[in-house]
Amino acid sequence: MLNHPVGTLMAIVVASSAMAAEPIVMDGSLVYPEGLPIPSSMTPIELEWTERHPLGEGRVATAPPVGQVRCASEYEPMGAILLAWEGGSSYTNIVRQMAVAITTIGEADVFVACDSTSEANSVRSTLSSYGADMDRVYTVVRNTDTVWIRDYGPRYIYIGGDGDGEGACRAIVDHVYNRPRPNDNAYSSYFKDAVGHAFYAHDLVHGGGNYHVNSTGVAAATELILNENPGLNQDTIVDIWRTYQNVETYIHDAFPTSVDATQHIDMWMQIVGDTEIIISDWPSNSGSTQDQICDGAASYYQGLGWTVHRTPAFVSGWTHWTYTNMVLCNDLVLLPKYDEISNTYDTQALNVVQAAMPDRQVVQITCDNLAYSAGVMHCICMHMPAHSGGIYPTTCVQAPSGGSYDPGDTILVEWISDDDKFNVVNVDIELSTDGGSTWSTLSSMTADDGNYSFAAPDVATSGAVVRVLARDGDGNLGGDMSTAFAINGNSVPGDIDGDGICNVNDILALVASWGPCSGACPADLDGDGTVGVDDVLLILNYFEG
Repeated sequence: MLNHPVGTLMAIVVASSAMAAEPIVMDGSLVYPEGLPIPSSMTPIELEWTERHPLGEGRVATAPPVGQVRCASEYEPMGAILLAWEGGSSYTNIVRQMAVAITTIGEADVFVACDSTSEANSVRSTLSSYGADMDRVYTVVRNTDTVWIRDYGPRYIYIGGDGDGEGACRAIVDHVYNRPRPNDNAYSSYFKDAVGHAFYAHDLVHGGGNYHVNSTGVAAATELILNENPGLNQDTIVDIWRTYQNVETYIHDAFPTSVDATQHIDMWMQIVGDTEIIISDWPSNSGSTQDQICDGAASYYQGLGWTVHRTPAFVSGWTHWTYTNMVLCNDLVLLPKYDEISNTYDTQALNVVQAAMPDRQVVQITCDNLAYSAGVMHCICMHMPAHSGGIYPTTCVQAPSGGSYDPGDTILVEWISDDDKFNVVNVDIELSTDGGSTWSTLSSMTADDGNYSFAAPDVATSGAVVRVLARDGDGNLGGDMSTAFAINGNSVPGDIDGDGICNVNDILALVASWGPCSGACPADLDGDGTVGVDDVLLILNYFEG
């Protein structure tokens, strides 16, 4: 674990961000003027600020996700890449090239965070003029402080679905940004509403670039996470990720801050398959601390049976030149190249990446300006995986989940939803008391607000299930049903008055209860909250004379 006295760390930060832009303190708050190329690493002013204002102070974590959870990997099918239009032309020229390649070659959407409507209009005009597929460009008007959305943006998981992941819903897991950048830290909680995704927040102080995961839940971070959360031990930190993302995380040694000011794992590692990884090598710094860390990691993954590829890396002064900080997006790889160092490294990295991913098109983008600021392209984007249901909406019914109810008990239905175009407009909620063979409607075209309550009908069944079907703006319908639960109704179906037989007295009782009902309502045989024709049809099925 690497710890530094404040004075030493400040010296490192100053050196690593020499001549970098700084936020200003205004009216007791940190303010990030538009157009400043704020580095990925902590600036001196930010470091001083966090000494007085601890990161995550007042943070309230949400309950963790419910249901089958799988953390999305970057080499899987992607629906979109998130970007931020920040830092002036030295950064936005790179953002622009990324957006063009992603929407055309990568065949994915881009969501570009813009500080104002006028900036959003300018961004759309710029991207159009450079050839982006504008049907795939979404501008999100919301203030951000910096371009480094990998570190503050949403980590995506899938919830629900079948064993192959079909029918799952995308959801967001959020953390406390490891920088005192207020608009950045709040972005994920805003973005969830823009796309209608469920949102879960834990209280780890963390930068998203210090994390990689494959599709089977094998994850990696550096020991930076321990320094950022001194009140938590390693087992607790790993368990938080396990609880919220269903992953098992291996904590690697961190680079010295003199080599990499962020100490993030994406600066020297990229997972490109379930058992395949690219790790930096240091031909000009053989035997150095960073070389030993990378060699050790390579041996670790080889010991797991993984295929390991090595790309060159180079450090000069306070600049870390890396190629693992690449962006995977469907059939596209965005690979950094650099003007400042020998193009021999660019060529070597290109050859390795093409050999490792022969089915993907590699596009090289010059990234010196990002490298000077302690990051590269992976640091300025965040991945949103593809919707698992295609054009059909998906839901994940989280309650009821098992259990037993008496007639008249309130049954709470809870669900999350998802759609390829983020436009679920309403849902139908249905009940089956025979394990899904037949269905009755509890509510039609109700709000997609995630919860609905109804009274348990007076039926005896151990195979009751609820189904939530989401409807999108195009009229497509799709959804999921709950696990089975029991209703402890009368042993004689249709026996409304409890005399042990379904007869004319029960029909009279049903008619007397005609119309909407709530609470204990034995005449509501199908549990839809209304005594009506459907209940008459049911009682006729049970009628014994």
